[in-house]
Amino acid sequence: MQFAVTDIEFDFDDSCYDISPLTFEDERDAVDLALGTWTADDEDDLIEEITAATGWCIRSIDYHIVLK
Repeated sequence: MQFAVTDIEFDFDDSCYDISPLTFEDERDAVDLALGTWTADDEDDLIEEITAATGWCIRSIDYHIVLK
């Protein structure tokens, strides 16, 4: 299935990452990477794919299924 991600919020405040604070540009880059069309089996797979690609856990996500 294809999913069109229209909005996403990552958990940039999660202390388990043990990295220095991100800049606004770094956060924006992660969001920009996640927005758009993704291919996944279902919603859980979509979340896993985006988390793997960005390295950040997702707080919330808005998407719609792309119909052919």
